[in-house]
Amino acid sequence: MFLSRTSREKIIRRLFFVIAFVSIGTLFLIFLFLVLEGLPIFKEVSVAQFIGGHYWYPTSDPPDFGIFPLILASLAVTVLSAAISIPLGVMTAIYLAEIASRRFREIAKPVIELLASLPSVVIGFFGMVVVAPFLQETFNLGTGLNLFNAALMLAFMSVPTICSISEDAIYSVPKELKEASLALGATRLETIVKVVLPASISGISTAVILGLSRAIGETMVVLMVAGGAAMIPGSIFDPVRPLPASIAAEMAEAPFRGSHYHALFATGIVLFLFTFCFNLIADQIAHKYQQTGAATL
Repeated sequence: MFLSRTSREKIIRRLFFVIAFVSIGTLFLIFLFLVLEGLPIFKEVSVAQFIGGHYWYPTSDPPDFGIFPLILASLAVTVLSAAISIPLGVMTAIYLAEIASRRFREIAKPVIELLASLPSVVIGFFGMVVVAPFLQETFNLGTGLNLFNAALMLAFMSVPTICSISEDAIYSVPKELKEASLALGATRLETIVKVVLPASISGISTAVILGLSRAIGETMVVLMVAGGAAMIPGSIFDPVRPLPASIAAEMAEAPFRGSHYHALFATGIVLFLFTFCFNLIADQIAHKYQQTGAATL
């Protein structure tokens, strides 16, 4: 016996609700696990000392659990990679969608999407073997494994995602809008800047969010090329240790349920909140740009 249309809609609606509930519930359980394993460290050190402390020596006697250098390193790497990847990704997308020939676009688009699927360990290895010696020799540095190298590799990871999604958003702008702008006497550049970009700004914002979200929580690349020094950087060529790299490098050596173990989980809480706040702010910005683009049109 076949179900009625109303019954099928109810079943589908409940199925989607269950899937959404499982996803949110899983995320909540992960955060709960982080909190339960991370909170015991605050019996030994205050929250202010943990977040604002300048020294991270978890194995010394007595240990120092200050993650301020790790937080600063994560922020610096993320901001610098964004400064590199956003202009490159968006401008490449504009070129492919509006300027490049159709034949070149059909060749370049699959290549860019292939680059987006490169494993992070391969990118990290490239940064260690090729980029690090180049930076060391070019700028006469003590080591090529530093903040700039890490930001460069994270930008290399983010650009294909930003470019691919932005290109789709720009290419989907109705042809009539561009033709109307050109018919009113606007140049091709003016049409791109004043018509195409405002119409696709929501999709471009989403591309930036997805690209940088991959960079923020990336572990393997920063573990391999950031230098691993838990100190406040004085320049972009200083070695650093972002939050994910510290967790990945030390978790296997931390005694189970010891102070070092709980400190690493507390670091995970900070990283989780950092990522959550970034996505929340980025979503608000994307929503604002979506409204601005609609008002412009």
